[in-house]
Amino acid sequence: MRKERIREVNGKGERPGDFVLYWMQAAVRAEDNLALDFAASLADEKGLPLVALFCLVPGFPSASREHYRYLIGGLREAEFELAGKGIRLLVARSTPEKAIAALAPRAALVVADCGYARIQREWLNRASAAADCRFVRVEGNVVVPAAEASDKEEWSAYTLRRRIMPQLDAFLDQSAEAVPRRSSLSLDLPREFAVDFDGLAAAPPGKRHPRSAETRIDEKPGRRTAVARFDAFLAEKLQRYGSDRNDPSRDGTSGMSAALHFGHVSPIALVRRALEFAGERSAGACASPELAAFIEELVVRRELAVNFVAHRDDYDSYGAVPDWARRTLAEGSAHRREALYRFEDFENAATHDPYWNAAQDQMVITGRMHGYMRMYWGKQILAWSASPEEAFATAVALNDRYSLDGRDPNGYAGVAWCFGKHDRPWTGRPVFGTVRYMNANGLKRKFDADAYVRSIEALKEASCSTTLNTSRSTETARRTTSKSTRSRPAASASAPSLS
Repeated sequence: MRKERIREVNGKGERPGDFVLYWMQAAVRAEDNLALDFAASLADEKGLPLVALFCLVPGFPSASREHYRYLIGGLREAEFELAGKGIRLLVARSTPEKAIAALAPRAALVVADCGYARIQREWLNRASAAADCRFVRVEGNVVVPAAEASDKEEWSAYTLRRRIMPQLDAFLDQSAEAVPRRSSLSLDLPREFAVDFDGLAAAPPGKRHPRSAETRIDEKPGRRTAVARFDAFLAEKLQRYGSDRNDPSRDGTSGMSAALHFGHVSPIALVRRALEFAGERSAGACASPELAAFIEELVVRRELAVNFVAHRDDYDSYGAVPDWARRTLAEGSAHRREALYRFEDFENAATHDPYWNAAQDQMVITGRMHGYMRMYWGKQILAWSASPEEAFATAVALNDRYSLDGRDPNGYAGVAWCFGKHDRPWTGRPVFGTVRYMNANGLKRKFDADAYVRSIEALKEASCSTTLNTSRSTETARRTTSKSTRSRPAASASAPSLS
């Protein structure tokens, strides 16, 4: 593994301990995990077992029950696969600094993987301060470590691409799949960190948003399912990726966004897998235009989003929009809108535009929205809001609530792009000024937009039918229970209490 992935966090030293502690936060997987490999190698050097910790923090901003349920499914698989390596997984229902402060006194050192969101950076700072031993961070959820890719916020994909592509092949580290020589499965560890995954899955934490009852996420979580889906993408879709990826009426994308967001797969492993499938030797100089287009999305575009989030704290607010775009949008605020909608109208897909409504419904029901429709979706929120500031807040809130891969650098960069981030000025128009414009006619020129709408309407109808049947079953069960209770004879005075 390249040393550039490793960073000392708190400057403290190692010491004797009962185990090495791996804090798993952004890489929820037991395979293709460079941070886990590094922790296992240090445990073997010290002759100690390795213990893994995940902090399932209740109340994560905007996270719904569906988000937590997906995460819990991945954690369940990770626990099983970690146990196969002799590594105990502890799950804390508290903030990382509290959990690590409780475990660190017995740890020789702590190894953490790397997240980039503001809350993850805050967790890292507080948790490393709470640990009274060496604390190391390993950056394995991007191909090129963020600081190696650039030491500043990049202007566009073009500027970052020039920095990343020459380094790409050098950072395709292969996981050692290390198995610690000493097992931690029988260690005496605090019972408060034991986890009941069945109970968690049945009653996950998280918010119930207004349209939560319609959600029917069919994507199964976990590394093995994601890898199988990716292999199917390579075999069936990669050869048409360049032409199909921007057509929402075709299922031409890899479908890896949620798995990458929750850390169930490694982007490094995906690139290596794609290269092997295509018979290519260099990710930075692919002969296949289809593979090159896929690497552009997986590496350059995704890591541009990481660069954006890593270099500023206001990535989820309108202040992150470039100065030129904010100036032109301020001028556009004086223009008359085609329509004005409230947040609730957007949330309920109650606009005059069937294409926008279909995109919103797709996100609510499936937890996914096609990337091309997401661009249109964000642009129209801007067109139909009283101010660009209000539009930005609406787009972030809806994406965070209902997209399975919401609360992610890709989502924040995608919303900001709709307002001019990572883009350039275009021909001036009302409302948009010189920010890039999109309309429904553009959709129709690109693909069969009406077929897309019909497919989402059918999906919505099926979802509503399922919701209605579930509600009827619940009501029938309630009435049956109530009737049974009413007809039950009264207990005698000598009958034992069953409460």
